[in-house]
Amino acid sequence: MRFHGRDLRKGRVNLPDQTYVLTCVTLGRAAAFGEWPAASLLAQEIHQTGQSDAIQSLAWVVMPDHLHWLVQLKTGSLNQLMQRLKSRSAISLNRLHGTHGAIWQKGYHDRAIRNEEDLRDVARYIVANPLRAGLVKRIGDYPFWDATWL
Repeated sequence: MRFHGRDLRKGRVNLPDQTYVLTCVTLGRAAAFGEWPAASLLAQEIHQTGQSDAIQSLAWVVMPDHLHWLVQLKTGSLNQLMQRLKSRSAISLNRLHGTHGAIWQKGYHDRAIRNEEDLRDVARYIVANPLRAGLVKRIGDYPFWDATWL
């Protein structure tokens, strides 16, 4: 069976005040954000996008080949949010490297957080990604994450 990005959109609902975990992956799982300058650019885009009235950014982590982001949607759609972030970060990264072209795989994964789930536990899970990946021994040693509670 062949996977299609449009399959990620089946059943997608955008609800105001709903909290989502969003995950997007670099094209070919390339370590596009494995170095400080590139990861810093993506972190800046996350921060700027999180300052809009469209979302409340609760937690995020930039990994070398993907991003996890916990957001509460206020207005607009997840598609608009992710299109903006992916477009702006690709432009910034291409400018940094003097290249052009796609940085991200098409689509993204979203998971709505159920009411009974503890948002802090979800945030801890997200920011602990570098630990599970073996990138650092302590989360404090990894610079590309943030959470409103920590």
